[in-house]
Amino acid sequence: MRFDPYQAAPGWYQDVLAWSRDLRHSTLSPEIRHLVEIRVSQINDCAFCLTYHTDLALAGGVAQAKLDALAGWRNSSGFSDAERAALGLAEAMTRIGDGNRVDELTWQAARDYFEDGALAALLHVIALINVWNRINVAVEFPEHHPLPT
Repeated sequence: MRFDPYQAAPGWYQDVLAWSRDLRHSTLSPEIRHLVEIRVSQINDCAFCLTYHTDLALAGGVAQAKLDALAGWRNSSGFSDAERAALGLAEAMTRIGDGNRVDELTWQAARDYFEDGALAALLHVIALINVWNRINVAVEFPEHHPLPT
């Protein structure tokens, strides 16, 4: 690990951790939250977050077969329309930049499947996992490193 940002700035770490805990109490389905966290971590190549969130998903009852198919969700019959809407938004938000935006079809699909509170939570889950991924990838946070408490 190049640097431990969580030990160096424990107050900020606790703030982001509290944000994460708060989102667990939203109206967004835990299974969708897990799928989004893993898919975004796949895109961002964050080994720590992939291991951590896959373990949480399995413990939360997400089927191994669904996790195995996640990278190819667009071509898999194992995902609901709501999951597809969430994953589409997650991919679009993760790839914002260099002229990329969330297109209208992707946005409308999310609006169609999520009431306002769940949509707000989904937006925050996507933003938050991107925060964790970008920090961990930048500092080369080890895959099996224990998180500070």
